[in-house]
Amino acid sequence: MTEFWLISAPGEKTCQQTWDKLMMATTRTNNLSTNHKFNIPDLKVGTLDVLVGLSDELAKLSTFVESVVKKLAQYMADVLEDSRDKVQENLLANGVDLVTYLTRFQWDMAKYPIKQSLKNISEIISKQVTQIDNDLKARASAYNNLKGNLQNLERKNAGSLLTRSLADIVKKEDFVLDSEYLITLLVVVPKVSYADWQKTYETLAEMVVPRSTNLLFEDQDSGLFSVTLFRKAIDDFRHKARENKFIVRDFQYNEEEMKADKEEMTRLSTDKKKQFGPLVRWLKVNFSEAFIAWIHIKALRVFVESVLRYGLPVNFQAMLLQPNKKNMKKLREVLYDLYKHLDSSAAAIIDQSAMDIPGLNLSQQEYYPYVYYKIECNLLDSK
Repeated sequence: MTEFWLISAPGEKTCQQTWDKLMMATTRTNNLSTNHKFNIPDLKVGTLDVLVGLSDELAKLSTFVESVVKKLAQYMADVLEDSRDKVQENLLANGVDLVTYLTRFQWDMAKYPIKQSLKNISEIISKQVTQIDNDLKARASAYNNLKGNLQNLERKNAGSLLTRSLADIVKKEDFVLDSEYLITLLVVVPKVSYADWQKTYETLAEMVVPRSTNLLFEDQDSGLFSVTLFRKAIDDFRHKARENKFIVRDFQYNEEEMKADKEEMTRLSTDKKKQFGPLVRWLKVNFSEAFIAWIHIKALRVFVESVLRYGLPVNFQAMLLQPNKKNMKKLREVLYDLYKHLDSSAAAIIDQSAMDIPGLNLSQQEYYPYVYYKIECNLLDSK
């Protein structure tokens, strides 16, 4: 299970008592969840007005940062196209896997100094993640262009004989070159029609050089044959060949062009390999940064909501629950019983949602008598 519930409840006589009560209700008597204390330092509270405004701003910021975290994870999977099993081991936070980072969360005092106001801390995070997002767009665009151009060239060199590039198949000696009167054509013949081709090619037009055909290459369905004829008979030959289901390819042997194509392919392939390592390293570093920033926003949200709901002086216990998948509904009920005294209006909301009134869409579906945020550590679309 990679889903976590980050909740907070007011401290009783001590915060330890709040923790003990939760443990007793959710783990000691029934295996509903695995719990961890979530340590939030003493942050500067500021005024009530600021907290109310900040509550909305942090919600938006959290959505934005989560989207950047997911983009980085998804792009890592796209870049590691051939080794998607390696993706998870590259998605780390501070050098450890995401669940470990989350369950052992420690506020990063160096990045987000707690002497700063809450608003300043949220602005630091916002600037940092916006920069990462902009860099990602630029790097992804450059790498995707390169990859796209290379794939187009590779596609040209693959596929059926009717469409693929013939540059790596034919040789100079397959052609009559620099002749005023003669030309060599390349014809795609279905395998089932080889005998027909051999019988008829000399008679498809006048002026076909006898015994001038050679099989140069085969794929699963067809063969590529050369044939030499007089230039003036080209149109006639093409037309008759098509009637017999033999397709003449548009191809002129040009060594310079073929060489340029091969060089371009090599250049793009080398460039892609060169960019791959640094790009993966950049993604690893910045995924870690963005994920850490995201969890710090969650911590800020818990702090702000807890002060707004439970009042001053600051006295609450933040707790991270990893629900047991089979018991999620039961866990919700136990938490509700434990904390319903905190907010009677939450009871009404929960009653309404339990009734599933048709046409009544409650925007507050996720409202509970305790502060609650979900954190999902599986960040990849399951493709």
